[in-house]
Parts: sequence; C-alpha cells; structure tokens
Amino acid sequence: MASQQGAHGTDGATDNNTNAHDAQQPNAANTGTNPTGTGGDAMSTDASLAAKTKKNGGWKNHGPWIGLVIVIAIIAAIIIGVRVSNAHMDAKDEANASATAKTVTIGLKLAPTNLDIRNTAGSSLDQILIGNVYEGLVARNSKNEVVPAIAKSWDVSDDGLTYTFHLNKDMTFSNGDALTAEDVVWSLDELIHKQYHDADMLKNVETVGASGDDTVVLTLSKPYSELLWALTGRAGLVFDKDATYVAKTQAVGSGPYTVESFTPNDSIVLKENTKYWGAKPKTPTIVIKYYADDNAAVNALKSGAVQVLAPITAQLAEPFEKDPAKYVVEAGEGTDKYVLGMNNAKGHPTADKKVRQAIRYAIDHDELVAARGGADKTLGGPIPSLDPGYEDLTKLYPHDADKAKALLKEAGYTKEHPLKLTLTYPNTYGSEIGDQLRSQLKEVNIDVNVNVVEFSTWLQDVYTDKDYDLSLVDHNESHDFTQWSNPDYYYGYDNKDVQQLTGEALSATSDEERDEKLAKAARIVSEDAAADWLLNYRVTTAMDKGVEGFPLNMNQTYLPLWDVTYTPAK
Repeated sequence: MASQQGAHGTDGATDNNTNAHDAQQPNAANTGTNPTGTGGDAMSTDASLAAKTKKNGGWKNHGPWIGLVIVIAIIAAIIIGVRVSNAHMDAKDEANASATAKTVTIGLKLAPTNLDIRNTAGSSLDQILIGNVYEGLVARNSKNEVVPAIAKSWDVSDDGLTYTFHLNKDMTFSNGDALTAEDVVWSLDELIHKQYHDADMLKNVETVGASGDDTVVLTLSKPYSELLWALTGRAGLVFDKDATYVAKTQAVGSGPYTVESFTPNDSIVLKENTKYWGAKPKTPTIVIKYYADDNAAVNALKSGAVQVLAPITAQLAEPFEKDPAKYVVEAGEGTDKYVLGMNNAKGHPTADKKVRQAIRYAIDHDELVAARGGADKTLGGPIPSLDPGYEDLTKLYPHDADKAKALLKEAGYTKEHPLKLTLTYPNTYGSEIGDQLRSQLKEVNIDVNVNVVEFSTWLQDVYTDKDYDLSLVDHNESHDFTQWSNPDYYYGYDNKDVQQLTGEALSATSDEERDEKLAKAARIVSEDAAADWLLNYRVTTAMDKGVEGFPLNMNQTYLPLWDVTYTPAK
C-alpha cells in the first residue's frame, strides 16, 4: 500500500455514498453502483423459445441444421448485446470522469506569510505543505497514528536505541532528482545542526546514518517513545540536498503536488507533481484561498467561488446545514484543548486545591459546548482522544454547584465574602465564553473580573510573567502532555509523581507502556484540578455536496489533499 500510494491513506476523509457520520469512520466502504443485470435477462430466452416451438411445431420439423443456425444466431445476439452494454458502461464511465472537476478551490483561515517551512513558525505551513508538497520519513493518518511515508517500514531494537528505516524504491523529488537515504540523512543532520524549526523534537538522537540507498539508521542515547510521532511533522521532512530554490516563495519536495504559485496572505495554487513516485493525486489542481473575514468566506462558498470551507463556526454553518441537498457540514476530531488555566503557584488563591476543585464543579461544560453550537466535545483531562494515554475523565468533576459552594466555604469563601479572581485571555476567543464563565462562577460565590487582552499581552503577562489568577487559551498542540511535568510552565503546577510518570512514558520501549504511564499521569493532573479543560474544540467543515475525499480530522494542522475530488451538480 505505501509504495503505491506514497504517504497517503483515506481514514477519516469523506467518501462516496456515505452520509456525514459515516465519513468519519475508518475504511468506510465505497459501495458504488450496482450492475443493471440486463446481461442476465438477455440470456433468459427459454419462455419465448417455448412459445415459438409450440406455434411452429418445434425445431425437429426443420432439420438439425436449422437448430444449429438458431443457436449461432442467439450466441451472436448475446455477444452483440454484451458489446453494446459494455460500450454503454464505458461511455458512462467516461462521462463521470469528465464530470469530475480538474480544479478544486478550498477556503482556509490562517494564511502563511512565506513558504520557508524550516525557519518559519505557524501551523498554516504544516497544514498545506506537509503531505502535499513535502513528505517525511513517516506520516500520520486521520487517527493521529504513525503510518509509512518515504519509509515503507521500520524496525526498532528491543532496547529502543536503534531505529532502522527501510525506504521505498525509485523515489524522486519534483525536480526529477532521485530521493535516496543520502537525502534523508542530510535533511536530519541539517535540522539538528542548524536548529531549524522543531529540531528540539528529535530528542536523544545521537547519530543519523545510511546503509546503501534505501536504509536509514537513527541511534539514540536513551529511549524516546515519541520519536516516530515527532518524525511525522517538520522534524522528519526530507529535502533535496542538491536543489536550488528560494525557500520563502518556492518549494522542491517529493509529495504529490508542487507549488505553482504563492501570494502571501492570499492564495496558493498546487499542481500535480508529474514526477511523483506514488499514486497521482485525483485532482490535478488545488487552489487554496485564505479568508480573514468570515462573511467573505461564507459568501465564497455560497457563490461557488470555493467548494470547501474550513473552519467555519457552527452558527455560520447553520444555513448550509439546513440545505443538505447542496451542502455537507461535518465536524472532525482534533487535539485542540480550551484550557482554563489556574495559577497553581504559591501566593495565589488558586494554589488551594479546594478552590480549584470548586471551580471545576462550578463549570457547566455541556452548557459551554451548547452555546458554541454543539460541535465541540467535553474534555475532563489534559489528553484529547486522538493522543496517546487518553482516558475519558469527564466524570471526575461533574457540574455540581452545591459541592462547589461547600468546598469554597471550607476554603473560607461565602456569599458574604466571595472569592475574587481575574480571568485574563486573548481577544481572539471573543467575549461570550468569558461572560459565561463569570456567570457560572458567580453562582458559587466567585466574583470574576474578565480581562480580554491582545494575544501579545497575554503572552507577556500570563505565559511569561505568570501574573494571573485564571487564564483561557486553546492549546492545539498534539502530544503536548509534557507541559504538566514542567513546574516552570505558566501553570506553576509541580507534582513529582506526574513528573516521574511522564519521564517513564517518554523513555518507554513500547506504545503500551507509554500509554499506560501517560494515562496515570493525566488522571493525577485532572484529580488535582490543576486546570479545567473547558472543551475539546472540533473543526467544522462545510463543503459542496459534490466534494469527496476532503480530510475532516485535524485539518487545521494536517491537510493531505491527494484524495480530494469535486463533481459539480448537473
């Protein structure tokens, strides 16, 4: 599979003849159309022959050669019928193929300012370039699992210190240069030595070497269970060591598409890479249009200027959802965590565990999700469902205002003497969620002053200076649990058991051991009420009903487009 398709799979994408819910299921069946069955009916001539025999007195009165002639005639008719039927089906197939658009236009939100993926931060570059233009040693599927890419398979030594990658054969870059183990080694060495973006993801890597043209070996100083997943992102990308191009405006990769044109903050045009070593993309041209204004984006989908829009708020998606004959609206899974941070450091009211627990009991998470349109999910802990170590922890702190009041009373706060806190968060999240939290916490004797600020201010005051009581921000990174084992992080959370379990998880030599340790650590963090996880944000995508193969899960950070097709309505 990997050697034929390249770095691609179909899990989690929309599929033919499935409804919106089915589109999320892995390996959803594509039933296609059933045969007409006319060939079988053409061969069922017994009844008509019986009638003819009765009328004419049977074949035997005309001699044996008459029967032979009739049999030959029937066979000839059958052959002609089959040929006509096949010709009809071929014509139908050709018509369907010609009806599929050669270009699909997709509307996205966050636009890159340049294409230099080795030096420029921002998920917009990962979203559009990884898996489409650039490929890594390995990739991730829609369930956030590691799958083959440039490496068709790999072996890990029992001690977790040696990773041997077996590369696909006959690979090339878009400029025609051969892609070999030498390019892989050069790319990883450059990343480490020049400290390109995400170089810190390759922890414990001691040496990178090649054995022939199709084998790469990484040796580690100590085990690192997250290495393979780290290689699915920027840290594992493979570049052409001999290519010359302007990285900010051009790209030379090994993926199914090339960058035909790029207009900063406006658009990117992807063209089929005719030298691609895997299966060619289903749509030759993909146009990406970026819309900073939500109304402009919605109008673009309504007018047909774009066929897909992601993300779209549940409210703005409502008109499309009410028109299922023309549009499909679906929310995909993701790793975004809306974290209500509580300052655990000494000297703050939220350093008291009873206060933190009271805040968690006071929050009605179902109400928060409903107010946002219902697409998001409740999340009771620091690990989302697509990450290793996930466990449903939503029942640890169910909404219970009476229990919240009782805990606050034990901590010394009552209606006459309420707890006063300030909630500081970036203005990108709007005012509604802050107002809801203030209202919910007011019911349990917590007076909240909501302070909505510029993101740069949040970074300085909350993230850097740690000068806050409560905070709100979307932590969208995957595999980011280690922030809870770092006492210097802005949460100020310091738990030795969590630190030990996290360290053991990172040095585990099996996924099972890693996941078990992470789950135990995450439960402790949640039980400690180190923060509250308001919701797991899910990206809502709206698209023309004729679009198939568009990824729904994680499409704001990982958007492989090789399987996308669009068939306009007749």
